[in-house]
Amino acid sequence: MRKISLFIAMSLDGYIAKPNDDLSFLKLVEKEGEDYGYAQFTSTIDTVIIGRRTYDYVVSQIGASHYDNGQRDIYVMTKTVRPQSGRTIFYNKSLTGLIERLKSENGKNIYCDGGAQVINELLKHDLIDELIVSVIPVLLGSGIRLFQDGRPEQELEFAGAKTFDTGLTQLHYKRKK
Repeated sequence: MRKISLFIAMSLDGYIAKPNDDLSFLKLVEKEGEDYGYAQFTSTIDTVIIGRRTYDYVVSQIGASHYDNGQRDIYVMTKTVRPQSGRTIFYNKSLTGLIERLKSENGKNIYCDGGAQVINELLKHDLIDELIVSVIPVLLGSGIRLFQDGRPEQELEFAGAKTFDTGLTQLHYKRKK
């Protein structure tokens, strides 16, 4: 059965974005030739689930090909109906229904790239199997928190940690079953 993995970065104080969906703090750890395991991770997936605000920000900064490289399906969770573009599907129905369907299909794993609303909805229903969280050495003080209140307690199993000379620390946990 396919698993859902979260691969995301946050500040040391738990924010995945500054106010106004600003992800510029991620540039603090940019280093030529270093992708912090992203390419290896994405080689294990063929489906991406992402919130519309995160999608719009990344597309405006990097381009649509960051997600839609022709090799995977992208589900952008949105309240607004938009036409499909390539393999990018703007999805406005039940997230849990989508996950149940995707997990029952054959394929590689599923990558949740945020945002916080999507992540916390998945956590609320105990649907994330693996969390890979990169901690950026900065205290933002405000913004969008990765983990929001109102979700059930979940035990995790430590799967590993990596440190990098940029100060980034990557934590890897699996859902305890």
